[in-house]
Amino acid sequence: MEILWVLMALLLIGAALGPVLRRRRGAIRQVPAGSPDAADPADYGFLRQEELDIRLPGPDEDLEQVLDHLLRTQDWRAASQLLAGTGKEGELRWQRVQAFAGMASLELAQRPGGVSENPGAQWLRVWRAEAPKDPGGAAVHAEFLVQQAWRTATAGTDEFRIILEEARGACAEAALLAPGDPVPYIVELSLARGLGYPREEFEQLWLKVLDRDPAHFGAHLAALHYWCEKWHGSRADAHHFTDAAAARAPQGSLLSALPLFAVFEHLPDVNLVRGFHQSEIVTKAVEGAQYAVHQARHDDPMAAHVRHLLLFFLVRGERWGEAMEQVLHIDGHVGALPWTLSPDPAADYAVYRALAVAGYEANGGSPATLRH
Repeated sequence: MEILWVLMALLLIGAALGPVLRRRRGAIRQVPAGSPDAADPADYGFLRQEELDIRLPGPDEDLEQVLDHLLRTQDWRAASQLLAGTGKEGELRWQRVQAFAGMASLELAQRPGGVSENPGAQWLRVWRAEAPKDPGGAAVHAEFLVQQAWRTATAGTDEFRIILEEARGACAEAALLAPGDPVPYIVELSLARGLGYPREEFEQLWLKVLDRDPAHFGAHLAALHYWCEKWHGSRADAHHFTDAAAARAPQGSLLSALPLFAVFEHLPDVNLVRGFHQSEIVTKAVEGAQYAVHQARHDDPMAAHVRHLLLFFLVRGERWGEAMEQVLHIDGHVGALPWTLSPDPAADYAVYRALAVAGYEANGGSPATLRH
């Protein structure tokens, strides 16, 4: 079935699913859209591509309502109230800070100012001006600056460093306003990678995070980037970091899924070969991630991140039924790796979802046999 991976490459390059996939016993091929033999994700109740929410990895009804309110009114107070009511423990506060910063960054990209009478992210500027001691606003501002550096400047340039140095000061301010909150230090992990903190300085920062929340999954993901081969570590460093975290993972923690993210960060250049995705290192990492999501709390906001990456690897490993299980859990939201690396996250996700459906049906599956 190597032809499948050639097909996938073409689909990913197109960033859209033009012809629909046909399922046949043990094989998948393209057919014209609308063919009665086409595998249709809608048959399973999955959302249309244009309905997928690219802002979040999974549902957070309170956050979604506030984001919609913020977009409609540009009034920062609802965002401030939501963060004030979100505890410092766990992943939820970090994820919400990221979402608000991401919204501001996207607005600014769409309306950069200049001749515009309504520049983007004005609500964040007003928030910081009217409530300078608000720890939520300070954290969002720090994360916004980090996102701006990575999205708008080239790593290593003067512009990039200037933005990250400003973010460094914002992180320090946010930390002073919220003692005990790990979020400002997690934000700093990302800028530490960009500024190239020496290892000793990075490890001191990491200890501050661990002192506040030693099992914080999002913090481990942020730290993993620093240890990767393309930044300040190596493949061995990254796997040592994730394997050690997985080994000490408490019951119900998602840390057992971290090795899968290390594998993803070090995918070989030719990574559409089926053999690699069925290799021992990938299989072991996938099984660790599956164990993690099965043991995690049903409301763990980071479980969706793991399931999105599992879908990616399970489809490439032709494990269709297991891939469909992930789609059942995550369909509707696509704001997670690997889709967010694409200019069109919804299109990339839709490709993998269609491949999962086609592969599932090619091996005898149907909407009637899928467990909901």
